[in-house]
Amino acid sequence: MANTKKWEFHLISNGKLSLEEFAIKAGMLEPYVRYFHLREKQLTANQLANGIELLLREGVPKSKIMVNDRVDVAAAFQVAGTQLAYHSLSVERVKQTFPTLKVGTSVHSVEEAKIAEANGADYLLYGHIFPSKSKPNLEPKGTSQLKQLTELITIPVIAIGGITPENIKDTLEAGAKGVAVMSGILEAKDPVTMIKSYIERGK
Repeated sequence: MANTKKWEFHLISNGKLSLEEFAIKAGMLEPYVRYFHLREKQLTANQLANGIELLLREGVPKSKIMVNDRVDVAAAFQVAGTQLAYHSLSVERVKQTFPTLKVGTSVHSVEEAKIAEANGADYLLYGHIFPSKSKPNLEPKGTSQLKQLTELITIPVIAIGGITPENIKDTLEAGAKGVAVMSGILEAKDPVTMIKSYIERGK
C-alpha cells in the first residue's frame, strides 16, 4: 500500500525521539511517506549527518530526505532538499547556490507565501491549521484561510498543525497538496496503522 499520488505525506522529526528511534520508525513508514524531515534545531551538522546515515541504513532513500535549515548538510549528502525557516538563508540564495536541492519554506500569511513563490520556493509549509499542542497560545489558521492561500498560490502548499485522520479530508479539500505530521504519527502506539488511517481518510 503506497501513498496516494494525489497528495504528499511529510513526516517531521519532533526532537523528542533519538535519531536512532526516528530512523527505525522512518524505515517502517517509508512506503507511505513522500518526505522525511530532519527537524532537529539543537543538533550540530555532524549529528545531522549521522541522522541521515541512520535513515539511509533503515532503507529511506536520499530522494525522500529533507534537512531543515542546514542547507550545507543537505547539499553535502545530496539529499532531496531543505526546509527553510524565517531565520534560514533566503530561498533565492539557496536556489541560486544549490539548484539541485528542492526548497520548501515555512509561511504564515498570503504575503509571505507570495514572496516565497516569487523567490523560487518549490513548495510551502503553511500552518498551523488546527489547534496544536505545540502551539497552544496561537490561534489556528483554519481551513478557510488555507483555502484562501491555495487559491492565490500556484506552487504546492503542505498543511501542518493538528492534522488528524478526522480532519485530513477537509484539509485536502481546502487545496492543500499534502500534509505534514509530527506527533500524530511519531507518538502513536502503532505508527503504520495510524498512517494508513490518514491515507485512507485522505482518498
